[in-house]
Amino acid sequence: MRLMIVLIAAIAMIVPGYSTQAHAEYSNKPIHWGFKKAKEGRQADAGKPLEKILEKHGAVYKGSPERKEIYLTFDNGYENGYTDKVLDVLKKEKVPAAFFVTGHYLETAEEQVYRMAKEGHIIGNHSWHHPDMTRTSDAKLKKELESVREKTAELTGNKQMVYLRPPRGVFSERTMNLAKELGYTHVFWSLAYVDWNTDSQKGWRYSYENIMRQIHPGAILLLHSVSKDNADALEKVIKDLKKQGYTFKSLDQYMLGETLKEPMLY
Repeated sequence: MRLMIVLIAAIAMIVPGYSTQAHAEYSNKPIHWGFKKAKEGRQADAGKPLEKILEKHGAVYKGSPERKEIYLTFDNGYENGYTDKVLDVLKKEKVPAAFFVTGHYLETAEEQVYRMAKEGHIIGNHSWHHPDMTRTSDAKLKKELESVREKTAELTGNKQMVYLRPPRGVFSERTMNLAKELGYTHVFWSLAYVDWNTDSQKGWRYSYENIMRQIHPGAILLLHSVSKDNADALEKVIKDLKKQGYTFKSLDQYMLGETLKEPMLY
């Protein structure tokens, strides 16, 4: 027994992200988010094994297949000059969104972060340094998340932050459990495409067609604000989806349903 304890202590010292307490109940095996893309209005499908893990930890990736509702989200790792245009479109069309921000973004795009909050959008946690969370210890992961929360509160006055998107969609049951203990809900996505490569922008139609091809009831869209294609296509996407009978909802409305009124957008 004494030898076993010594071995466990040694492993905890040399293996990144190892936590004896967390590993007693939750696996730290990396899980990479993925799904079968939506087609012809049919919902995206992550498959039962992934969906069971999400359900176990209260995570989400799509809404009801019965409602033509859309949840618009952006990942903001750094500012590339297009977020203000995105915010202009959202304001004009009265559409709520969630922006998942990193520490770098908070330190270099303070005006945009303040504007997001002022205009009624949700700011979510994308970690401070954008690490592989499964290779980050419990203590460091808590610091990653708390640093984002504290800086966002400093910039916006809003101390509440409840949504988390793991960098690169890599997670484990350990990281999900830890985040949940800290008050976070994991938000994945059911619609995305390669839009983050700033050296390979292909024009607004590329963004538009990728979104419209995959759109489905209950879609949680993941878009990157560094993309000029996305910024240029966004207004037409929103207008055309509204014509198809879709409505845009906030993540808060998703989680709280009909008990929550429309968000106050300015």
